[in-house]
Amino acid sequence: MARVFNFSAGPAMLPEEVLLQAQEELPDWRGSGLCVAEMSHRGQEFVSIAEQAEADLRELLSVPDDYRVLFLQGGASSQFAMVPMNLLRGSDRAAYLNTGSWSKKAIAEAERYCTVEIAASTEEARFTRAPTQDELTLDPEAAYVHYTPNETIEGVEFPYIPETGDTPLAADMSSILLSRPTEVTRYGVIYAGAQKNLGPAGLTVVIVREDLIGQPLAGTPTMFDYATHVQSDSMYNTPPTYAWYLAGLVFRWIKRQGGLESMAVTNARKAEALYAAIDASGFYANPVELACRSRMNVPFTLADPELDRTFLTKAEATGLVALKGHRSVGGMRASIYNAMPEEGVRALIAFMQEFERKYR
Repeated sequence: MARVFNFSAGPAMLPEEVLLQAQEELPDWRGSGLCVAEMSHRGQEFVSIAEQAEADLRELLSVPDDYRVLFLQGGASSQFAMVPMNLLRGSDRAAYLNTGSWSKKAIAEAERYCTVEIAASTEEARFTRAPTQDELTLDPEAAYVHYTPNETIEGVEFPYIPETGDTPLAADMSSILLSRPTEVTRYGVIYAGAQKNLGPAGLTVVIVREDLIGQPLAGTPTMFDYATHVQSDSMYNTPPTYAWYLAGLVFRWIKRQGGLESMAVTNARKAEALYAAIDASGFYANPVELACRSRMNVPFTLADPELDRTFLTKAEATGLVALKGHRSVGGMRASIYNAMPEEGVRALIAFMQEFERKYR
């Protein structure tokens, strides 16, 4: 069976080139006689894989020497706890921007450890936009400011990086990291679940500034202390070795595509084409303000919700899968991360236009 175009928000599709390389290396990685999944994480073979992956990630993002890169487990959801545990550093409050489903979850978790001050919220607007810089109310005494640059469920993206002065900025970049260049030095902590643009589910990348490491909240579990993983090169316990390996292959693939500048151009072109098709139609609609539309996750609704099931069934029959919107929002959602080729977006647009012609 031919591969389909997978528009899932995550786990998302991986580059076919990466899958084929992993397939070739599966039973015997480079003459070692071992599958990577069988290797000791402390053995020379896997250590070389891990070191190469970190080097490539640092090169892609231009990560400065005073930032540490960690390859962890637990997904972004564990970081909802690890960020306050490590960044409060004696303070009893932190500032959060409430812009969608994932920021709400981060807020709920942080409230277990400190007083959360909502620096801005767009909930009254049903999370259809990001707040402007002028709308942010930032307490200079807050230990850090946290935000979600791209809300995958609502399809809302910040068109700017919040200015927070000397207060460290923490960001959940699960759905945008490696989709474009990132000014790492603007952040105290960046974290991302891998299952969007970085690799398969099971791996979480954390990039943290050194001065924010080593002062965890009293009672923080050993595994939730960033210092634990810094001191052990992310190998305090057995890491998700195969996911780490696959992420490394994805990093190399991105470099072959021309790096993050090239990915940004391609991703913008894909998003612009899809939004243009939606906007040109009275049959489809996107609720997000123009300036805040996500380049990664494109939600859209049909004029007649009764046609949703038919749309999904027929789309799947043509090889366009995982287009159902999140249950909290409804409608459709096309996630068009790095590995989604432009051919897939063109195929979706053609299907949407033909479906409208038949069912309008």
